[in-house]
Amino acid sequence: MTTPAPQAEIDSEYCYRHPDRQSFIHCQRCGRTICPQCQTQAAVGVQCPECVREGRQQVAASRPGLFARLIGSGSTPIVTYVLIALCVVLYVAQWVTGGALTNAWALDPRFIASQPWRLITSAFLHSTSLIPHLLLNMYALFIFGPALERFLGRVRYLALYLVGALGGSVGVVLLYPLWVATNHASSEWLGGFLAWSPALGASGAIFALMGALLVLRKAMGLQLTQILIVVVVNVAFGFIAPGIAWQAHLGGLGIGAAIAAVYLATRRPEQKARQIASVVGIGLGIAVILAACVFSSPGYYG
Repeated sequence: MTTPAPQAEIDSEYCYRHPDRQSFIHCQRCGRTICPQCQTQAAVGVQCPECVREGRQQVAASRPGLFARLIGSGSTPIVTYVLIALCVVLYVAQWVTGGALTNAWALDPRFIASQPWRLITSAFLHSTSLIPHLLLNMYALFIFGPALERFLGRVRYLALYLVGALGGSVGVVLLYPLWVATNHASSEWLGGFLAWSPALGASGAIFALMGALLVLRKAMGLQLTQILIVVVVNVAFGFIAPGIAWQAHLGGLGIGAAIAAVYLATRRPEQKARQIASVVGIGLGIAVILAACVFSSPGYYG
């Protein structure tokens, strides 16, 4: 709000800042008489220096702070770009460390009890022997991520990505207790299709984004057919191509769809607490499944 000018400065035919200069021009906002030197062109008319200064202060005050911009829902998909950059940086680190980082952070179900961080860190690593592994995952993240980030907001989008990555890790881990329970026989079933193995890659989290897109398609104004084609092709590829953790794809897809369903059912501001509790509940459910795997055969987990 503009500070009212004294009536004398409005009625005067001399500039309120330069009393020796006659003028018949008034500030559009406060009405003060101003000479050409004190005039600043505005959208309508001219303004005096005080009104220009107050206007700038009001704009600065209404501009959100750095933290608010980081966690808000701006047009720039900051979280997606940071995730891509982090994966690329860690890929370089995998090369530089000669595989030491890969060995320490890749998902190996045998070590989840003593090294649970592998459940998340593995989602930021990729095969150093297959560069397309990184390129294809980052391309998919670049394609699917920005639209979801803008629609959900940065915090909810990041929660979807990270919990989806956990869901993918659970899919990988579940084959290991099956192998233990069958006395290693499951590794021979279906031509080794159910054999467990260490895994790494962002595909579980990316499939979580795909699952979310399936659920949120109407709210986002997307066509079901196009999304289904992308999801079906990627899921099928995981079953056909060798060396791909198809179980991570299915785990991420299911968890992503579940979280998106929570977001869709709790869209109103007054449902925020319920939304947070539901997403945390999904995360706790994943933790319970992992704990059950470990406690079922503790001797097989380091």
